[in-house]
Amino acid sequence: MIFLFHGIYGSPDENWFPWLKAELEAKGCTVHIPHFPTKDDLIPEDWWKAFEPYEKYLDDHSIIIGHSLGCAFALKVIEKHPVKAGFFVAPAFGKTENEFTPIMSSIADQTFDWPNIRSHCSCVQIFHADNDPYLPREKVEELAECIRAEVVWVHGAQHFNAAAGYERFPLLLQAIEALL
Repeated sequence: MIFLFHGIYGSPDENWFPWLKAELEAKGCTVHIPHFPTKDDLIPEDWWKAFEPYEKYLDDHSIIIGHSLGCAFALKVIEKHPVKAGFFVAPAFGKTENEFTPIMSSIADQTFDWPNIRSHCSCVQIFHADNDPYLPREKVEELAECIRAEVVWVHGAQHFNAAAGYERFPLLLQAIEALL
């Protein structure tokens, strides 16, 4: 099972998500992309409730992919459940210090059990752009250190969204294929 978690104001039908889902399903994978709510008074329980129908499919062979705020939620899921791998794209976690911080902070700025996350997921990789307008390099490097992940720096990808031309993401697909 592969799980993809979108970010704030996101949906399963945006950016490179439909393309990646189709590519992986063509290889025989089952892909779930839950739809998470965005609201002014967002709390983590809102996202856990949206994830509840999918949680039963998680196991130690699962691959989790997070985009933006979906990365912080993915970290909390991995904290609870052992999985095969985690991929974090333009990861929002901690104090993000951008215009979305007031809405995202209840999910992004939680306490994370880093040793538990590392013990539940030894294969981790981060993809981040050298020009992300929302998430600074320092935060990505901090996350990489916490989860002991390699960072793949992608030139000019901004926030890996459709506005930046990201409706396909072959580099991520290749990384996932290496584990299948």
